[in-house]
Amino acid sequence: MLVSRGVENLRLHFGNRQQPDRALVTGVHRVVREANGMLGVGDNAQGALLAQFCMDRRGLWLQVATGTRGIHVNGRPVQRMALLRAGDSVYLDGTEILVQASHQGLDAVPQGDATDNDPRIVLRGVGGKHHGRAFTLSEPCLVGSAANARIRIEAPGFAERHAQLERRGDRVLLRDLGSPSGSLVNGVAVRDALLAAGDQVAFDSQHRFLVEVPWQEASGDSP
Repeated sequence: MLVSRGVENLRLHFGNRQQPDRALVTGVHRVVREANGMLGVGDNAQGALLAQFCMDRRGLWLQVATGTRGIHVNGRPVQRMALLRAGDSVYLDGTEILVQASHQGLDAVPQGDATDNDPRIVLRGVGGKHHGRAFTLSEPCLVGSAANARIRIEAPGFAERHAQLERRGDRVLLRDLGSPSGSLVNGVAVRDALLAAGDQVAFDSQHRFLVEVPWQEASGDSP
């Protein structure tokens, strides 16, 4: 099934299942190391404060507690504070926490010109070797380890033809090409997905990209 982003209903997903998924609402969500060494989340958790997830009208923020070390967001160290988006990976006290967004199923792929050459719609690297680089999507874009891949990822075991990206109007169609593990869209595992402005897609644990559509707000779906 194809999926599309919903920006509401952010939640935290704990990679090692230490905690059940936790829905994020406006306010502060404390993360502590409990006496048994496990992570605790919420006002009732007792232990050494490691960090706080803070949700307000501006977005979701990670605040690192004084003296805490070794916290990373998308592989980059955070010492005090970081603004988070759906799909970000927070590594905290040996645990990966994914910021996930809800999504809705789509019955069909919307029609659109797959070869629209508007250069303003891009996939911008926010993690891995392509960090900061923008890839235009005026033609289908192959992701893989193959020499002819436009987004080339040479990680061990990465498929030669992992996925392909195609324009569909002001959205981007992600099609899996038989990769072993698929991709993550806003922190959720998918095979095929329809991406909108502000969506984050991760092809492995390091290589992350953000869809940029300059005339749309990243906080809402396109009409």
